[in-house]
Amino acid sequence: MITRRNLLKGTAATGLVAATGAFPMPAIAQGAKIRVGYVSPQSGPLAAFAEADNFILSNFASSEAASQFEIIVKDSQSNPNRAAEVAQELIIDDEVDLMMVASTPETTNPVTTTAEAEGIPLISTMAPWQPWFIGQQGNPGDPASWKPFNYAFHFFWGLEDVISVFTNMWGQLDTNKIVGGLFPNDADGNAWGDPANGFPPALAEKGFSIFDPGRYQNLTDDFSAQISAFRQANAEIITGVPIPPDFTTFWTQARQQGFAPKAASIGKAILFPQAVEALGNSGHNLSSEVWWSPSHPYSSSLNGMSSAELAAAYTDATGKQWTQPIGFVHALFEMAADVMGRVSDVGDRDAVVAAIAATNLQTIVGPVVFDGKGLPPFAATNVCKTPLVGGQWRLRDGGGYDLVIVDNTGFDSIPTGGKMEVIS
Repeated sequence: MITRRNLLKGTAATGLVAATGAFPMPAIAQGAKIRVGYVSPQSGPLAAFAEADNFILSNFASSEAASQFEIIVKDSQSNPNRAAEVAQELIIDDEVDLMMVASTPETTNPVTTTAEAEGIPLISTMAPWQPWFIGQQGNPGDPASWKPFNYAFHFFWGLEDVISVFTNMWGQLDTNKIVGGLFPNDADGNAWGDPANGFPPALAEKGFSIFDPGRYQNLTDDFSAQISAFRQANAEIITGVPIPPDFTTFWTQARQQGFAPKAASIGKAILFPQAVEALGNSGHNLSSEVWWSPSHPYSSSLNGMSSAELAAAYTDATGKQWTQPIGFVHALFEMAADVMGRVSDVGDRDAVVAAIAATNLQTIVGPVVFDGKGLPPFAATNVCKTPLVGGQWRLRDGGGYDLVIVDNTGFDSIPTGGKMEVIS
């Protein structure tokens, strides 16, 4: 049977171009470049995740490896259907050699599914591995049916890591250990709130009880029911994974209605300084997972920049405060340069997949090695876990917020800047 993958593989351009510098040039047609498709949510409610994309692309363009690549960027518009559509365009119209995707399961999953179906090598990041891997299985509720991907690879942390970080932070406070769960009806929310594999059983093992009032739809404008339920449950801790505008609505209404938990550790929504600044002074001491920061002790394999130098370069170029996706989007391009530099023929999809699987790269977000470390067997082939610590947003004198790392359990090389504090 002739498939699109076999046709592309059989007709792939060949030729030999001399290697230069640290990045060997793969075999490609004279004058041709390695075509890489990159999809992220540059508009819509998830646009904050892609805010640094232009800076990272410019940074990559100045690297030694960049002359070998043509990067084709597509906007998912924060819409899963649009994400799948542009992925198809990159494969069919642009004939990319490698697909890359970032930022929440709403973007990573449809792009990954499309690339996998078409036999296109893909590298994904910035979504917890469970929503990425399990969320794309034919039957997410039947672990026995789960199968590894043939072409797709993902590097990020998992729910077990964020649960550990959050409970470590809460353990620094005196609370009743009753947690209210704010989980939307999307891939992240369903994974985080899953009664078998999500937060509920893991928190129970750590001595916390969780009250889950049920799923809500993204872009909800009234959270009075959830706030009332959390108050009745006497929840002194709130957790969840809302999109940024929804948490702004929830937290504003919670304060207006007199609901004041001791801790609110929120995934996704408060990763970005502008999201916290939108809350005014009420963002003080909100907490979140920290995937990457200027104090992370890692450097770029592309240009040698440290985490601190990359963050400072972003601020110098844009006038904006650093954000966590800077490190992971940069690491995607580190991966592209490293992987394609180890392939003799970029048209050979199987060779590209083998090169991704064999990755052993020190990146600006830490080591990326698909060795299965810390993962269950079913995800070991396709996933690499990256470090995760916990932080709190602290209001600065004169306005604005700093993200202070308050828990580094298991990652002593990432320094803390303070201790967990009760929301005031």
